[in-house]
Amino acid sequence: MEAMSSSTVEVKMPSRLGFEKVAMSTAASVAKLMGFEDDRIEDLKTAIAEACINAIEHGNHLDENLNVGVILSAGKDALEIKVIDDGTGLHVQPPKPDIDRKMHGEEDPRGMGMFLIQALVDEVEWVADSRGSSYVRLVIRLHKH
Repeated sequence: MEAMSSSTVEVKMPSRLGFEKVAMSTAASVAKLMGFEDDRIEDLKTAIAEACINAIEHGNHLDENLNVGVILSAGKDALEIKVIDDGTGLHVQPPKPDIDRKMHGEEDPRGMGMFLIQALVDEVEWVADSRGSSYVRLVIRLHKH
C-alpha cells in the first residue's frame, strides 16, 4: 500500500468518560491505513486514551457542556495527534511517578497518564493557548528510530 500523503481527521466528543474509546478506534483506523505495526497501534491507542481522559478530567473538569477535540494529521512517515480541551487545562508538568511507592500504596496510584504517554509515543508536548484552552500534541512515527 502506498503511503498516505498528508491527511487530517477530526473528532469532537463530549467530556464524558468512555468517549475516549471513540478517539482510540479512530486513531487505530488511521494508523492501520498508514501501515503501522499492530504493537505501535496498541501504544497509540493507550496514549490517546490517556490524553483524552486527562482532557476530560483535568482540562474540562468532567463538564459535559465542554468538548474534547482530537485532530489526527497523517503524514508520510508519522501521525501527529492533538487532543484539545475547552477548559483550563493542566499547566504544569507533574513530577515523574515513583512506581515502587505507588505499588506499596505510599503514593496515589493515579497520576501515571502523562508518564505513560511519554513512554509510548515519539514526541509529546503540552501546550496552553492564549484563549484558555489547552492541548497535548503527540507524534508517533511509522518506524521507530
